[in-house]
Amino acid sequence: MTDPASRPALLVIDMQNGFLHPEGSVTRNNDPMFEVERVVAESVQLVAEARGAGLPVIYTKHVFRPDYFDVPVRLRSRELFKEGERSLVKGSWDAAVADELKPLDGDLVVEKNRYDAFLYTDLELVLRTIGVGHLLVCGVATNVCVESTVRSAEQRDFKVTVASDCTSGAAEYHHAALAAMAYIAADVMPWRAGLFAAA
Repeated sequence: MTDPASRPALLVIDMQNGFLHPEGSVTRNNDPMFEVERVVAESVQLVAEARGAGLPVIYTKHVFRPDYFDVPVRLRSRELFKEGERSLVKGSWDAAVADELKPLDGDLVVEKNRYDAFLYTDLELVLRTIGVGHLLVCGVATNVCVESTVRSAEQRDFKVTVASDCTSGAAEYHHAALAAMAYIAADVMPWRAGLFAAA
């Protein structure tokens, strides 16, 4: 009998307009992410494969209150998120998951306001409740929210596998972040190279 706590799920991290779309607030105010169009296309296929295999698909969304009271102090001081642009404001187009990857009815969506998707959220409770012990991870940004969440998951004793071809981040940090995760926190591989076999 399979241990129910080893059940895999796909965790889709922050695949939102603000990060992915050319008109997104983060895209406009920062350097473009590494091969983002290819990553979105690969992620669409990964999500479809996960659904076909019957895996739970769980999304995170990085969102802020309209008054920005929950924006971290360091981000506020660096002006990476600007109130006038409604960057990642809950309920806005900017904060919505990109149309190509939009959650379906029944998918779980966890909202967060910190890089680590476990911090101040009910993500761990949700995963434990549905018996998930192995996270297959894709999303953005590789060197920020993906890496922060992967490290946090490993510390909570989840097995973690990162789809290296379904992540994107700042080009100068992307590969280093994948290497850091592979060194200490996760298995890292292209999803077609055995991601589901690893599950």
